[in-house]
Amino acid sequence: MQRAGDEKTGLVFEGRTWTWRQIVQECANRAAVLTPGGHVGLLLDNLPDYLFWLGAAALKGAVIVGINPTRRGSQLRADIEHTDVTMLLTERRHAADLPDALLIEDLDLPSEAEVTIDASVTEESLLLLLFTSGSTGAPKAVRCSSGRLARVAEGSVQLFELTRSDVLYQSMPMFHGNALMTNIAPATSLGATVVLRRTFSASGFLPDVREHNCTFFNYVGRSLAYILATEPTESDADNRLRLGFGTEASPRDMESFTARFGCPLLDSYGSSEGAITILKTADTPRGALGKPPPGTPVAILDREGNECPRARFSGEGELLNGDEAIGEIVGTEAAPAFEGYYNNPEAEQERVEGEAYRTGDLGYQDEDGWFWFAGRGGDWLRVDSENFAAGPVEAILSRYQPAVMVAVYPVPDARTGDQVMAAVELNGDSGGLDREGFTAFLRAQPDLGTKWAPRYLRLIRSMPLTGTNKVDKQPLRAEQWATSDPVFFRPGRELCYQLMTDADRAALRAEFAEYERLSLLPRANP
Repeated sequence: MQRAGDEKTGLVFEGRTWTWRQIVQECANRAAVLTPGGHVGLLLDNLPDYLFWLGAAALKGAVIVGINPTRRGSQLRADIEHTDVTMLLTERRHAADLPDALLIEDLDLPSEAEVTIDASVTEESLLLLLFTSGSTGAPKAVRCSSGRLARVAEGSVQLFELTRSDVLYQSMPMFHGNALMTNIAPATSLGATVVLRRTFSASGFLPDVREHNCTFFNYVGRSLAYILATEPTESDADNRLRLGFGTEASPRDMESFTARFGCPLLDSYGSSEGAITILKTADTPRGALGKPPPGTPVAILDREGNECPRARFSGEGELLNGDEAIGEIVGTEAAPAFEGYYNNPEAEQERVEGEAYRTGDLGYQDEDGWFWFAGRGGDWLRVDSENFAAGPVEAILSRYQPAVMVAVYPVPDARTGDQVMAAVELNGDSGGLDREGFTAFLRAQPDLGTKWAPRYLRLIRSMPLTGTNKVDKQPLRAEQWATSDPVFFRPGRELCYQLMTDADRAALRAEFAEYERLSLLPRANP
């Protein structure tokens, strides 16, 4: 309600502006058609409506479910059903597979509804369900209360030293916590200005920042790489940016961005669950994640729950004792900060152990207390900052008729995050991979997510199995593409596979070296 009478510009979008008073009124108009406790699914690009419906839910005590538009077919439907969505809102461009969705442009809303907060609303009221993904393939929707979002907003204001005069550029997808918690929430708390872009555009980044005098932006590592791939000019540093905040950027990309655009970056390790944060500081060693804030203990634990020995390095910076130093990143007192998953007690049990919160990610800690990332634990992937489980991808690839057995697992990307790798055991009559046939198969799958097609495809003679005859992915993940088995890969984004040669492997290793991620490769790689 603090913004109800605020005449300062709060939102800029495609040539239009709204004051905070007008934004609050738009929220109230939508709150009039909601019911307390109702679940509102939003399958939208970054439109002003996203912010208006978020505010409407906060006023009414409803719940916003951010739907990921990269999901397709049955997986998209499963997300909606799993979160008990009672009202599904979308725009015409996303409506083809959702016949029961309401188009936001067709809604008949009041124009001057009373601005009130429903009596049912408290700090504990559930406000958001933010999708992540886990090893089982089942949907995981992180619960976020009104109180948690408010606390995150306050923390972001302090961490980024934001003021009411800041102009925050928002082009990251608003179904994700990165956008809401590091941009929208603190801007709302302060009454600062948000410049909203429908979808991220590398070529549009600098023109937008200049046109609107933006001072802050949030990012994911891949978006920085795309921006740096645009043609540089002598005037790139002619902008008012003073800080960018995000995750998973390589040291080289961070340095290149700051040098080119004159804007320092603050990079972090965290997740939608909000239980653990590790921040880089000015004295963080190159390539390290950083350290957690004071009073939030984090440890590297082995499978038995014991703390792993500290990492030792060679003179060239190579990890010497990874077999004993690498373990799971665990917040030893962080469980109370995790508000749980919606309708998924099994997944909660995997994360919470007493007061400890288990991330499922792998890392190590050096003698000086710095934390380092060592890859994804569990059976899930993060590609272009999108989380998804391996299970649904395996289910799709298993439809490929020549396949006897399929295993999908993450391998590191040379620059940031993961790439999808699949090991496929073909039947004896296949005669090897029919590349055109496999590509046609992938294109024909209606539920194949936009990030799910394998970047690397290993033809394995016999799938490794555990003692209980389950697929053992550990050796597959450890070998990556350093194997004598045939490995096919996609050099670019197109579904076009070619056989990996030793020269390709050497070039890939050089790329990992360029972005200082050699520690993520097995030492046996050529």
